[in-house]
Amino acid sequence: MADGGAVRRVGTGGAAGLWRPGDQILWRYRENGGAGIHIARPVTVVRDEEELLAVWLAPGTQCVRPVLADGTPPHQEPLRTRYTKPRTVVPGRWFGTGVLKLARPGEPWSVWLFWEPGWQFKNWYVNFEEPLSRWDGGVDSEDHFLDLCVYPDRSWGWRDEDEFAQAQQDGLMDVSVAERVREAGRSAVEVVRAWGAPFADGWENWRPDPSWAVPLLPEDWDRTPAHLST
Repeated sequence: MADGGAVRRVGTGGAAGLWRPGDQILWRYRENGGAGIHIARPVTVVRDEEELLAVWLAPGTQCVRPVLADGTPPHQEPLRTRYTKPRTVVPGRWFGTGVLKLARPGEPWSVWLFWEPGWQFKNWYVNFEEPLSRWDGGVDSEDHFLDLCVYPDRSWGWRDEDEFAQAQQDGLMDVSVAERVREAGRSAVEVVRAWGAPFADGWENWRPDPSWAVPLLPEDWDRTPAHLST
């Protein structure tokens, strides 16, 4: 297990290229319409198998996030100019409760679990994105704006449909990609209706190992991956 709070430089580990529980890696997103990294979150590996990667984003983790050039958080900018004004990135802390992230290889979404204080389960959050690309130090993707919230009573609802539409209007997503995202959305809804994995797998009862240190953000968080695989 990593010690001292720093991100341990782990390889993809073994013939299967899998990480071990307790390994600390980066979960990153490329900027939309560009090649740079604009979101980087150090996380701790919970489980890494051929069919599932599960990681824990601990409260207080130092991350990198995008802001407008004047420092305005994107969600505070009017939608019509949210994606056209110049941006930069800044460090910040992940406040509130932690997040458990689940991703299956090749799937165009990841599922995040949120809790209220005191481990009262709140909801699952389906984040539509490019299937994760694994590299020696973590995983990379590109966010596709559209999201789906799923609640403990098995009800669900779309999130950020307005941002999804605006991103297309501003040229950040072409017609073919947008249709792939819509198809992914339809597929995810079918999984929810059937109450398939991971919703039926009991992850809401999971808890992090109390001995895990909160990872530190490495200085080279935006480094080019030394190795890429899918």
